[in-house]
Parts: sequence; structure tokens; C-alpha cells
Amino acid sequence: MTPTEKCSTGIHGLDDILGGGLRRNRMYLLEGSPGAGKTTTALQLLQEGVRRGEKVLYVTLSETKGELEEVARSHGWNLEKLDIVDLSAVESISKTENTLFHPSEVELNNLARLLLDKMHQVRPSLMVLDSLSEMRMMAQSPLRYRRQILSFKQQFSAANCTVLLLDDKISLTDDNQVQSIVHGIITLTSAPMRYGVLRRYLTVTKLRGVRYREGNHDYVIQTGGLRVFPRLVASEHISKFSKQPQSSGNDELDKLLGGGFDSGTSNLLMGPAGSGKSTIASMFAFAAAERGDHVLYYAFDENAATLLQRTIEMGISFEPHVQSGRIRVEQIDPAEIAPGELAHRILSSVEVDKTRVVILDSLNGYVTAMPDEDYLTLHLHELTSYLSHKGAMTIMVMAQHGLVASNMSAPVDVSYLADTVVLLRFFEALGAVRKAISVIKKRSGSHETTIRELKMTEKGIVLGQPLTEFEGVLSGTPKFKGSSDKIIGIDKKST
Repeated sequence: MTPTEKCSTGIHGLDDILGGGLRRNRMYLLEGSPGAGKTTTALQLLQEGVRRGEKVLYVTLSETKGELEEVARSHGWNLEKLDIVDLSAVESISKTENTLFHPSEVELNNLARLLLDKMHQVRPSLMVLDSLSEMRMMAQSPLRYRRQILSFKQQFSAANCTVLLLDDKISLTDDNQVQSIVHGIITLTSAPMRYGVLRRYLTVTKLRGVRYREGNHDYVIQTGGLRVFPRLVASEHISKFSKQPQSSGNDELDKLLGGGFDSGTSNLLMGPAGSGKSTIASMFAFAAAERGDHVLYYAFDENAATLLQRTIEMGISFEPHVQSGRIRVEQIDPAEIAPGELAHRILSSVEVDKTRVVILDSLNGYVTAMPDEDYLTLHLHELTSYLSHKGAMTIMVMAQHGLVASNMSAPVDVSYLADTVVLLRFFEALGAVRKAISVIKKRSGSHETTIRELKMTEKGIVLGQPLTEFEGVLSGTPKFKGSSDKIIGIDKKST
């Protein structure tokens, strides 16, 4: 093996982050709090080594062989081809009478001798040492601890062995002894959220001589091991495409939008609950499927069955296209999914299924999956930029709190990320609550600057003429200065 040869970790996504895998004959540190997935990661690495026909060794100072086998069974793995040195073997060599040397020195020397003897016996190409906290307590002094790690590093490298050290980070003081010695550091973080599953993310904080993907990368622990979702970098996915207007299937709405939404753009439908945002998003999804495009519809707030039933009532039933695979509706529980996992699903859909329309309904549910608003904005920026580079059209739905403009607010401002912003409003006129629609901006072309009334009917939406005789419609309390003929649904005889 050459020094620059790399071995796969066997973990989905991690090899991409590491620039192809772990460099051979080097020592690495995997650190994380208890429960973050260190043992699972280590076993997954060794399982991949076994699959390649390599000899592997697992040295555990904190768990028994039985406990390791229990972890393996939960993932459907078999440890028969792994050489394991467990805690009982280490304890047996420490039970000697000693009156001259400090017990910690004897124990550490015995441990080192056992490890080296076992290594020379097995001659593994991959080895895991779990965990460093036990060695740290045996050494007691930082100098003794550092010298022992340096000795291990030299002897393991001479034996052409790639070593992964596990550390549970429970030391009361900052310990940088190992960090400065190892070739690379991978940190697993498990952070509790206010509600829902733990937020887990992986960070590579050091990797000598290798270009790797920096930042935090979400991961999940599932049956079969870890699955890591590399942080999305939109600039790595630039491709050429022809920008074309995509119709909603409604002539009046297309006219208001200047021909519809364009391919390769991000579009925001914003307004209070019940103003028609999801209806318009569904229209674009149906029209795209009718053209033969693939659509991915993420429903955060609405039950998938309810959404499908509503499209039937609108006269644009999704059901035939769902059956054919043109439209894929996925109900998302934001408390059960990491943002990186969701981005990976979208990326896979675009790359594999050639999805051309992605709908996020709504961003309010998406916000709850994010740790803070700043991170949400950055995450959405990369996601919408990626979809734009791929020529996919994105439709984001944002529900504003409140019913009239004077007391309405949004959970987060993402309007500047969108190429097109469509604003929907309730307004009061002639003793009735009505809806209005307008296009606030469109970067990709011209559009109407008028405000039109919007009405939901059994045959779909109907747009009225521009409300030229109203002022203050967007505020929710307009002033009427003309004839009622331009308001949809007014009975002229009664007026």
C-alpha cells in the first residue's frame, strides 16, 4: 500500500467529506459525547474492512465483547471475522502484585504490551482503540499520556496499520495531547432540541494534507449504521439549462405573473393562512405533471391524504400523477428529520429522478427543523441556489401570522432569496372578506404591477380585473372609490 492510498469508511456521505476516505497507515481521532455514535462508526469502519478482505482488530477498554456484539446485532452485523480484545483481557494482566512502581505505570505498561503483542499476532490493516479515557486515567500525567500515544503512533505506522482512536470527551480539562498527534480529527455532536429528535452533526476539525469538506454535516443513526449528509455547496453543482416560463394552467394568473414562474428560479408565495397559497402551489405542480415533468411536493403542515383530497375538489386531482410517479407527495414531520437529510432527499430526487419542480409547503414547518433563523437563511440559500443551477423551479410557501397587514409577521424573512414574490392578502369590501393577489417582484422578467381579487371556485381560481378603484388593499383596510362592478361575485341587482 502506498502512503497516499485511502480506505473507504463504509459510511454513506463520510467518504465525500473526507475527500475519498481515510489515508492509510495513519492515526485518527473520533471524539464525541456518550451516545453520539462512536462505537457504531468504528464497527462500521471495520465491517467495511472485512468486506474488502482485510484483517481488522477492535480493542475495547470500556465495553465487553458481549456489549459490542449487542450493538452489532442491532444493526444486523456479524462480528465473527473481527478480532476483539475486550476489557477482561486487560484486567487479567493487571492483577499482579506490585510494591515498587506506581500502579498506573504498571497498568499502562501492561496495556501497551498487550496491544502490541496482539497487533503483531493479528497484523491488522485497520484497528480501533476504544477508548482513550481509560488510558488517560492510567497515565495520570499529560506527559506520560502523550509519550504513550506517540509510541503507539510510531509502532502502528511501522506495522502499516490505520488506527482509529475513540474518545468520549468526558475529561474535566481541555486535553489537546492527542489532537496534536493524530493525522485527523472527526467530532460527533449530539445536541438536544426543545422538541423532537436529537440534532446530530459531524465535523472534521483536522485532516493533514487532504482537502476536505468543512462545516457541520447532519447525520442519523439507523439500522445498518451511520448515514451522513454532507453539507450542500451549490457552487459544486452548476449546469447549463434553458430558462423557460412554466405555466400555472390558469391564463389570468399567468398573465399576472408575466407568463408564469420561470424554470431555474425560486418563488415565494406569502400570505395569511387560508389565502390560497397552497392552492396556487398545487396548480403549478399539476400543470408541470401534465407537461410530463417530475414534481416533488413536501407537505410540512398538511396531511398528505388531505392534500390529495383537496386537489380533487379543485378539479386538478394529483392521484393519476401520483400513481404514475410524476408527482411525489411526502409528508414531513420537522421534529423527526434533520435539515441536511431533507436537503439530501431533494438532491437525490433532482439527480436521480430528474425532478424539475420542488415545493416546500410551508417554510413555517421547515423553520422548526432548524436551530436558528440565521442557519435557516444560509441553508435555504444553498438549497435554492443548487436547484437554480440544476434548472429546477422551487416554490416556497410562507404563512404569515395574523389576518390583516397591520398585525402580520413572518417567522423568518426569506423574501430576498426568492426570484419572485407573490403576496396574498385578505381585505374587507362591501360587507365581505375577500382575497387579493399581487406580484411584489420578479427578477427573471416583467410582470403586472396591479392588485387583483382572487376567488376560489369549484373549477379552480378566478382572478378579477385590477382593483383600480381601491386604495389600501394590501393593508387589509382599503378605501373604496368607485363602482363595485370590478369586484368578483357582487350581485349587481342588490347593489
